[in-house]
Amino acid sequence: MADSSRPQPYQPGAVSLFFVAKAGVFAAGFWAWLLVLVLRTDSATGLQVLAATGAITTTLVAVLLGARMALQHNAAIRHAEVKKLLVDISWNAFAAAGNAETQGKVVPFPTVPGDGEWAGAERVSVLDRGVSERNGGRDRGDRRRQPRS
Repeated sequence: MADSSRPQPYQPGAVSLFFVAKAGVFAAGFWAWLLVLVLRTDSATGLQVLAATGAITTTLVAVLLGARMALQHNAAIRHAEVKKLLVDISWNAFAAAGNAETQGKVVPFPTVPGDGEWAGAERVSVLDRGVSERNGGRDRGDRRRQPRS
């Protein structure tokens, strides 16, 4: 039984199934129409060609839509498994970092530096710096074309 506390992964549902069933019904109708026309007449007519074309086309559409729905279903299941695996990996890494006895075994998660760690570095806002400092020492206003000699 599925765990109800976890959200269910997206799986193609009613809309995809509707179009597959609709194409199947149309295909069955065209095949029945073709059978009736073939049993009634002896020679090939334009209606038989039309019925055969419709039967083949709608059958192919139904098969393609059914295959697409099956692929989407499988992809949704794989995607849900990958997401679950990533959550498990990240949770295990987080738990291992918290339970590590030494710093060498686990790469610690980056943390926000405290006030004491910024004592040696001077933080200057981009808005506080001048134009030439923001552009790496270049001023964009000095880009006039100089006449070549």
